[in-house]
Amino acid sequence: MSHAQRQETAEPTAAGAARPMTGNEAIARGVWEAGCKVAAAYPGTPSTEIMENVAGYPAEDIHAQWSTNEKTAMDVAIGASFAGVRAFTAMKHVGMNVAADALMSFSYIGVNGGLVIAVCDDPGIHSSQNEQDSRIYARFAQVPVLEPSDGQEALEFTRAAFALSEKYDTPVFVRSTTRLSHTRSAVVLGAREDQTGRAFHDLPAKNVMIPAHARRQHGVVLERERRLTEMLSDSPFNRVEPGQGKVGIITSGIPYTYVKECLPDAPVLKLGVTWPLPDRLIRDFAASVDRVIVVEELEPLIEDALKAMGIAAEGKAYFPREGEFSPEIVHDGFANAGLMDPRSNAAPFEFAPMVRPPVLCAGCPHTSCFMALRALDARVAGDIGCYTLAVVEPLKSIDTCVAMGSSIANAVGMAKAGTETKPIVATIGDSTFLHSGIPPLIDAVYNNADITVFILDNHITAMTGGQDHPGTGRTLRGEPSPRVDFFELVKSLGVKHVHKVDSYDIATMQQQLREAVAHKGVSVVISDRPCVLDPVKIKGPAMEVAQESCIACQACMNLGCPALTWSEEWHEGRHKVQIDPDACIGCSLCAQLCTSHAIKPIAEPA
Repeated sequence: MSHAQRQETAEPTAAGAARPMTGNEAIARGVWEAGCKVAAAYPGTPSTEIMENVAGYPAEDIHAQWSTNEKTAMDVAIGASFAGVRAFTAMKHVGMNVAADALMSFSYIGVNGGLVIAVCDDPGIHSSQNEQDSRIYARFAQVPVLEPSDGQEALEFTRAAFALSEKYDTPVFVRSTTRLSHTRSAVVLGAREDQTGRAFHDLPAKNVMIPAHARRQHGVVLERERRLTEMLSDSPFNRVEPGQGKVGIITSGIPYTYVKECLPDAPVLKLGVTWPLPDRLIRDFAASVDRVIVVEELEPLIEDALKAMGIAAEGKAYFPREGEFSPEIVHDGFANAGLMDPRSNAAPFEFAPMVRPPVLCAGCPHTSCFMALRALDARVAGDIGCYTLAVVEPLKSIDTCVAMGSSIANAVGMAKAGTETKPIVATIGDSTFLHSGIPPLIDAVYNNADITVFILDNHITAMTGGQDHPGTGRTLRGEPSPRVDFFELVKSLGVKHVHKVDSYDIATMQQQLREAVAHKGVSVVISDRPCVLDPVKIKGPAMEVAQESCIACQACMNLGCPALTWSEEWHEGRHKVQIDPDACIGCSLCAQLCTSHAIKPIAEPA
């Protein structure tokens, strides 16, 4: 999404107007309406669009920035809170793993200006390496977590979270999930609050977490949690919806909408705050029914808490601990609990889905990089990015992938284990390298690891939709900024063998990689070629296959390029190849691999 598109999406609309918004857009609107002054994030699906939409609001209202990683974004927001203004940060669930260190300490410190953290979980693992429940982080850090069920609540809960943060001297979570973040619904807008910045609180005993101060603050946090628990039993965030029957349903977030679809007349306790839980409200609700069933995605956090309170709650006996819920899954759970009839076993609607294997885009600059690595027969530690798709055929050249920035340190560990006979290579993208790849590269040099680091610089954060970072020379708002020079940065860390190569030059790339793995110690190769789709689609003259010259060697098919398909013509029992000119971007990689020189650019008409 371009900066102009973000402005068009997020530009303020008159209070009282209703407009369709995704959950992420509504959270961004709530940030702006609350008078927030500083917002920082690192892109990560399903949270990315929150900060993109925040950046669409006027710069004089709110400073919005991409940070190099989630901990940096968290620390920027914490600094703004120290300075007395309302602050915000957003991240996906695994980003909280990165930011947790700062969160745990800041929970003890508390806020000056309100601090709200939007964490977007990914039940079903649509675009993540795991599915984890961020409510557990909130409980661990002893901070409240608000959980909206639709776009309207996403706006209102986010806006209210700032006031809650300041009243109770605590950071506050707003938890979203993929379904809420990306589903659009009607949202009634409000006006922006005018917030006067507070003076810095010159209180070292509160702001500086040395052991003596932390021991005192821990008691403050426990008392804060007690006060929050008592307040939430009367809070409008949580509500009882009376109904028929003696089976009560306790639920929150998106599953609430599925509960209402399946059992519209059942008594329901809708929890808008899922930590700390409203003890008194829950006990009163449980006493009003004969049976309590909890419907919550992922972990049984609410269910276990109810059992600890002595309430005979049911939940995960009927509903799964993994995957994303749907009306069908909730229906089946209620049927297993004896509350609904099973769904009909009538034959499902027949349809033939389009087969689309997960491959890199046509002309992706990463493609040739992994072809070269496969030819090298290296042991490859991979990382998080589009290039993780190289784990599958036809590229199939990644052996491990753990988390953002793990590849280089994983490679160091492999090298120091002394068991690997293959050359060891770590692959990492430009945004990921800046996110968390620099410290492990320093570690590799410091400990003289015999590894090659392959930095795949495509000039953008491509996997999450083309966001800028310090290596692009542009800020979130599209303003020019200093650009990191990866070559000079790597040299400054002590790496002696550093080379930059155009990934569209296959022969040179293969040669540079061979020389790099032959070097004793740390070597770095930087692949330098922009993404073909973000921020703009790069397209040159399309290529075509001269069928009379094609010998069906199929070497070009090893690219896995979606523009390459089988032809109806044959040669010696094998399909020849053809190119879809609409999908081809003219990168020429296939032509470089063609052994019969059958692939040429389409000739322009005379």
